[in-house]
Amino acid sequence: MAEVETKQETNAATEPETQAATELETKADSMVGEIWIGVDIKASAEKFHHMFAKRPHHVSNATPRHIGGVELHEGEWDKVGSIVLWNYIHEGKPKVAKDRIEAVDPEKNLRKFRVTPKQGGSGSVARWHLEYERIDEKVAHPETLIPFLESMSKEIDEHLLSTE
Repeated sequence: MAEVETKQETNAATEPETQAATELETKADSMVGEIWIGVDIKASAEKFHHMFAKRPHHVSNATPRHIGGVELHEGEWDKVGSIVLWNYIHEGKPKVAKDRIEAVDPEKNLRKFRVTPKQGGSGSVARWHLEYERIDEKVAHPETLIPFLESMSKEIDEHLLSTE
């Protein structure tokens, strides 16, 4: 099961953090916000991170229901400033995301998300942190990405375990 935490902001000021359910109810007022999700996986943090940091073009092999392809648009796969294009399927519709790598820390398994070993057990927790800004009121809130990220993470986990 995934842990989800959201933080919403209005254009004028930051709302105090409250429980996720409360913040999801207030989402209609927000144009800017953040979503956090933690997904329990069985693979090691290093293997999961390696898939995205060094082999993102293989992610579509691990989770073809979610990712149609990944292309390096500019730079190198694991370098800050590089641009990666993600072709993905969300809510049954093909979409494209352009991802600029802002931070890379191999020791912390960090690249736009962090994968950490579980405390007191095997496996890891893939933590996704999304920051968003809607361009206008007609653009839907990205909370629908929560089940997408959870399902995608689980499929990648299964793929990594099957290749051991």
